[in-house]
Amino acid sequence: MYNKVVMVGRLTQDPELKYTNTGVPVTKYGLAVNRNFKSAQGEYETDFFNIVTWRKLAEISAKYLKKGRLVLIEGRIQTRRYQAQDGSQRTAFEIHADQMQMLETKGTKTEEAVLPAIGKEVKDSAPPIPSDFSNKESSDDFDKMGPEDLDFEDVPF
Repeated sequence: MYNKVVMVGRLTQDPELKYTNTGVPVTKYGLAVNRNFKSAQGEYETDFFNIVTWRKLAEISAKYLKKGRLVLIEGRIQTRRYQAQDGSQRTAFEIHADQMQMLETKGTKTEEAVLPAIGKEVKDSAPPIPSDFSNKESSDDFDKMGPEDLDFEDVPF
């Protein structure tokens, strides 16, 4: 059996650090993940997930993550059954994270602030294009691309 999920999204709240009765750290927070396609109304929809982290990852999450930060979460989907206040049985779906990676530099509010800087570094540090570059015979267009063809708005992260 295989239960693995990887998602990139923004935190909807600051992680809430708590400890179990045996002293194990645990955090819970929300993650908003945009869909890669538009709805019939022409808008991108967003899915919201509950993320749970344990032990050292919980402590790191509580210390460094804040609402709005862009993160990559890798983990598994887990269900939890509970009885609601009205007595009905409910099921909660949570992502139990095994790994987390922050995708923004410290102090950066949005990815749009990071991408232009990355694009400038790549363009400024790119090696010169050989003079015979455009005369190559090729079966595809990849050999004809140069650093000026990079569009960092198409980068998926």
